[in-house]
Amino acid sequence: MDDDPNLANLHHLITGQMADALIYADCDGIIRVWNAAAEALFGFPAPAAIGQSLDLIIPEKLRAAHWTGYDRALAAGATRLGRRAMLTRALNQAGQTIYVEMSFAVVADPAKGVLGSVAVARDGTTRRELELARRAAS
Repeated sequence: MDDDPNLANLHHLITGQMADALIYADCDGIIRVWNAAAEALFGFPAPAAIGQSLDLIIPEKLRAAHWTGYDRALAAGATRLGRRAMLTRALNQAGQTIYVEMSFAVVADPAKGVLGSVAVARDGTTRRELELARRAAS
């Protein structure tokens, strides 16, 4: 079934048309999949992002912690957050820090082992503003 060209096309259509950013990186942290929503959220066209390190969107001061967590998740075969999303900072093409809500998963093939990691992201600006307003009101 995985060799079905219609299924492969369907996967391509789904990832290309989904509303949330989809980013897949291999075990070395190199971006291999970057959908249209990732282009819109981060500002990098797919040809500029694919083949680049995830450092492309990770603020410099968060990189060491990110890579420690990335390597730990790949070694464990799972993220520490499980299915929960987190609000974090990222960089856009203009070099501005933006807030994004992201969920992560380790991608593994039963026959080949861990292949990399996938993230699904959306703009988290509104969520961040609500959190700040809630704190200010407390």
